[in-house]
Amino acid sequence: MRLLLIEDESGVATFITQGLREEGYTVDLAKTGLDGLAHAEAEAFDAIILDVMLPGMDGLEVCRRLRAHGLGTPVLMLTARGTVPDRVRGLDSGADDYLPKPFEFDELLARLRALLRRRKDTLVELRAGPVRIDTQAHKVFVGHAEVALRPKEYAILELLVRRRGQAVSRTRILQNVWGYDFNPGTNVVDVHIKTLRTRLAECGAGSLITTVRGTGYRIDEPG
Repeated sequence: MRLLLIEDESGVATFITQGLREEGYTVDLAKTGLDGLAHAEAEAFDAIILDVMLPGMDGLEVCRRLRAHGLGTPVLMLTARGTVPDRVRGLDSGADDYLPKPFEFDELLARLRALLRRRKDTLVELRAGPVRIDTQAHKVFVGHAEVALRPKEYAILELLVRRRGQAVSRTRILQNVWGYDFNPGTNVVDVHIKTLRTRLAECGAGSLITTVRGTGYRIDEPG
């Protein structure tokens, strides 16, 4: 499940990003309204977590533009302004839900799950060859058999399947699965890929993941 977080406060962004990644979500981070708008329009996300108070372009305008451009991705809006008129403005701008700061992380997760349950489209299930990913339950299947994956292994596989046919660099995997502050010289990605390949092969998925020499990894199977 891939999420876009648009949040300029570094402490809040780190708290949310780390928590979501520990829950198995893939998270992209944008720190300005314009950057977030560009990300949302350029790539597919299952949901967007959008702060209202952003530099350059505020979250209300970002949401209005997304809806004006026909993007139906669920938007959970965050803000320190929690009065009824503020919530009304957020919802009227096109947001699907509104969560005032400060908030409990468990409530953020619950609201995200509710938004994702209501969304019925092809992003709920991903396929590559014999592999099927239930992005809501964070489960992977080969045929009818569930593949037992650790959270980081699941997040890597979902990222590769979503970018099927594209070479995904080790740096990109580190940024999405572990965070931007992770040591780029580590071999942790290669170690997890090796384990992931083994688990998939044991379930009959074969050699699904291709190594792209000097770059990273790719899944070539059509969805």
